[in-house]
Amino acid sequence: MTAREVNIGIIGGGLMGREIAAALQRWPALIDHPVRPRLTAVCDIDPAALDWFDEIDTVTTKATDYRDLLSDSSIDVVYVAVRHDLHQGIYTDVIASGKALLAEKPFGIDAAAAGAILEEIAAEPGSFVRCSSEMPFFPGAQWAIDYVRSGALGTIVEARSSFLHSSDVDVTKPISWKRQARFCGEAGVLNDLGLHTWHIPLRLGWTPDQIYAVLQNIVPERPGPDGVLVPCDTWDNAVLHCWATHEGVRFPLTVATKRIDPGEKNTWEFEAVGLGGGVRFSTKNPKRVEVFTMADIPGIGREQAWQRLDAGSRSVWPTVTGPNFEFGFSDSILQMWAVFLAEREGLLGHRFGTARPEEAVITHEIYRAALRSHADGAAVRL
Repeated sequence: MTAREVNIGIIGGGLMGREIAAALQRWPALIDHPVRPRLTAVCDIDPAALDWFDEIDTVTTKATDYRDLLSDSSIDVVYVAVRHDLHQGIYTDVIASGKALLAEKPFGIDAAAAGAILEEIAAEPGSFVRCSSEMPFFPGAQWAIDYVRSGALGTIVEARSSFLHSSDVDVTKPISWKRQARFCGEAGVLNDLGLHTWHIPLRLGWTPDQIYAVLQNIVPERPGPDGVLVPCDTWDNAVLHCWATHEGVRFPLTVATKRIDPGEKNTWEFEAVGLGGGVRFSTKNPKRVEVFTMADIPGIGREQAWQRLDAGSRSVWPTVTGPNFEFGFSDSILQMWAVFLAEREGLLGHRFGTARPEEAVITHEIYRAALRSHADGAAVRL
């Protein structure tokens, strides 16, 4: 198969823009992919942020106005990583330009913005839009998904999905846009990290019908640019206690997003347990998947057991990396882009896909219900 060349533009040259650029340089690690992406353009309002991209020789355009990328007919796909309050305007402009879009979470600062983006997609029938969510592409996460889909849980008992940071434990850390509601959104950490935790539950059909939210603003002030304390008015941690349904059985689903979880760095976790079995995975140990079963133990008899398995480096799209090696965050980004571009070509098949716009819109409905629940101190029906 001759891979079709696709030109990529990046709007937002910060942390994730650089991660995406680096991942695309590893594209030859993928086996028999139908697309060959070339990063040709990058945009950031800060010219200094563009200097790093001089390391990539395919980049021929550097701009400070994103419209320069949208008017470039040679660019096929645009990835956007900007402040949440800028999502609606830039995303709708990208979609209207006819270019495919891989959009960062939360897909708009609130439900209204997410809905407006969805309306623009509907107005452009040929558009292809997905939302960035890379954690489910860890091999262990894929094993967990396949385990649940196999029916091995039996009657479900409970499930949990979490994304845990400790990046804001330092109370002297200067305030950033993610700590200010006018830029990040009223949902705070839910906007910032929420889709990481909801991608798999929603794909499994676990849209909650009732939510009780516990939200914390642990550090209400942080140093401003001049060192003077200013309001830090976003939620730092959010735990949502939900009711959802799996194969006709209603069960408790707990979803946690935390920016202040002492002892954590960047941990994504998923667990589901039923009467027939269970599965759990955490990126804290990216090779390990644990499976619950009843086992016949010699000399002991039939007992409950959590079995440890090593998932190795096998994920959604095959790579040249040996299956016994370790898998990491940069690999998950490569896998996300592999399935995104394959799906755009209509060649993803039954493989697990990137988060869809309608899933991102559902998360905003969940966040809106969570805010109402916390304000009222009561469970809210979705």
